[in-house]
Amino acid sequence: MPKLTVDGIEVEVEPGVTILQAAEQAGAEIPRFCYHDRLSIAGNCRMCLVDVEKSPKPVASCAMPAGEGMVVHTKSERAVKARNGVMEFLLINHPLDCPICDQGGECDLQDQALAFGADRGRYIEQKRAVKDKDMGPIVSTIMTRCIHCTRCVRFVEEIGGVAEIGMTGRGEDTEITTYLERALTSELSGNVVDLCPVGALTNKPYAFTARSWELRKTESVDVMDAVGTNIRVDSRGREVMRVLPRLNEWINEEWLADKSRNACDGLKYQRLDKPYVRRDGKLQAASWDEAFAAISEKVTGASGSRLAALAGDTADCESMLALKDLMTALGSPNTDCRQDGAALDPNVRASYLFNTTIAGIEDADVILLIGTDPRKEAPILNARIRKRFRAGGVKIGVIGAAADLTYDYDHLGLTADVVARIADGSHPFADVLKNAECPMLVIGMGALSRADGAAILATGHAIADSTGMVSGDWNGFNVLHTAAARVGGLDVGFTPGDGGKNTQAILDGAASGDIDVVYLLGADEVDTSKLDKAFVIYQGHHGDSGAHGADVILPGAAYTEKNGTYVNTEGRAQYGQRVIFPPGDAREDWSIVRALSERVGHTLPYDSLEQVRARLRNLSPVFNHMDDVVVADWEIFGQAGSIEASAFTYPVDNYYQTDPISRASQTMAQCTQEFVLGGTGKATGTDG
Repeated sequence: MPKLTVDGIEVEVEPGVTILQAAEQAGAEIPRFCYHDRLSIAGNCRMCLVDVEKSPKPVASCAMPAGEGMVVHTKSERAVKARNGVMEFLLINHPLDCPICDQGGECDLQDQALAFGADRGRYIEQKRAVKDKDMGPIVSTIMTRCIHCTRCVRFVEEIGGVAEIGMTGRGEDTEITTYLERALTSELSGNVVDLCPVGALTNKPYAFTARSWELRKTESVDVMDAVGTNIRVDSRGREVMRVLPRLNEWINEEWLADKSRNACDGLKYQRLDKPYVRRDGKLQAASWDEAFAAISEKVTGASGSRLAALAGDTADCESMLALKDLMTALGSPNTDCRQDGAALDPNVRASYLFNTTIAGIEDADVILLIGTDPRKEAPILNARIRKRFRAGGVKIGVIGAAADLTYDYDHLGLTADVVARIADGSHPFADVLKNAECPMLVIGMGALSRADGAAILATGHAIADSTGMVSGDWNGFNVLHTAAARVGGLDVGFTPGDGGKNTQAILDGAASGDIDVVYLLGADEVDTSKLDKAFVIYQGHHGDSGAHGADVILPGAAYTEKNGTYVNTEGRAQYGQRVIFPPGDAREDWSIVRALSERVGHTLPYDSLEQVRARLRNLSPVFNHMDDVVVADWEIFGQAGSIEASAFTYPVDNYYQTDPISRASQTMAQCTQEFVLGGTGKATGTDG
């Protein structure tokens, strides 16, 4: 390994490491604009110039590999003068609009001009101006500020997988622009705002609303999908202003999906802030006592078999545990957290986890996607698959409708019977899996929520066994969920008990009169038309479909308004933190269930959040290992049966509106109009 000296400090580095990376190991700070750890090297900005002995001119440290015996000076007179000159050139055409720029206070150009620039400029000629571009509802452009670092260009091509930004012109006429003046169609497009080192690309929904130093910053977890992306929520007063990604190499690296970033404005609209009780066919505002009294009247003395509860896609583990305990105390086995009816086996944890882990995707050499469109269902996870694809040496097969997944794949077929043919070895892709060192498959909700979902799950197990997909430390069997609450609900046992009904049976029972009371814990994705005959209790934070047909509404807290535990698709339990307090009379969900339990005569044995979490830890070892993946034992699961030769239907049609928060978001409505409806009110297909 080469050894070199940086500012008098000798360091030994891996072959191929650049001078800039070697300098970081030595503790030297080198400014940069175009260089980024996760993007290819461009060498555009020249801000990282250093003085290398025996070199005739300053060297761009981001693009020069470290060599044996190099002597590098980052603070020499020549290096300092070179950086001053580069900064002076960068500022020649940069507008002096820092006071009105949304990047103010978080701008790399500001910081580096202060630390590494000269104390004055000599340019007196007229500055150039560049026309702003339309990049869609998420990214705002002020292109006169652009310094042509090309971070955005490299991101959308390398990470996002949609080559829709490029550089045109030469010299003074150089511009960064979108091709054919179209908006960015990547579900990760908002990340270019974080990458932009100046104020050329900013967050359009957040524009001119707050300054960074006004905001209170809280680390939390995203619930817009099942990935469990680590986020930082910035708030001012009682309002969430923006959501940013937080570094986590195991899950999201440093990226954030557009819905997770920009749907936060939906937290302000259509909120439930007081209890409601239906009187004379109309929902009327009520007190908590009146709401609990109406529920108690229906529940007290009722047979447990005629009571049921369904948990929604963003419910936290604490509230699901409390509601499960209450239903058990009332004698009801009719509980389910699988709104889509997915045939998941709650008794075998390996049957419903992404066992390979998200980071483990990078080790796979064959990937089989069954009934899933990860680009829409989990953009961050899809970016990890693309990362593996770009590294080379991987073969990807897809069973389901063809879609633009941002990487090349073999389309194995539309229908589910292809899965059975791979399992029995009659399909050529079976040999591809058998010959792989680290094969993996991903089964989506488009496969498991079908009538033959249990048979497909069992067939997936058979494929894993027959192709050597599970061996040693490698488990290539994976389930990709679409709901943040799904794995946590299965872990806490929010599934039918002995003789209990699942989601579809509960809905059918309510329609036929066999179920009298249905408790919806934020469950808005079910067919509420079947609940007309039942007494419906809706506990949630938005006036969505579940609330419209409710007889009693209990206002709960959104994910930014409570401390909650969420388990992502790979089985990693994480804490979400309260950022602001819920509006009006709304309360944290577990506390509502606890208060109701006392009113109906079955007081739950916990009075604080910590006591609820202690119960969680006693219930499952998963909650004793926060932020870690607990490896699940490989056992038999699924139910053997015939598989219909019908096409898979992907569960997410419109990526931008999948839950009550995103459906209430004005930004997501604009994205839907732009990318899904094509601005005409007519669907344009699978893109977006």
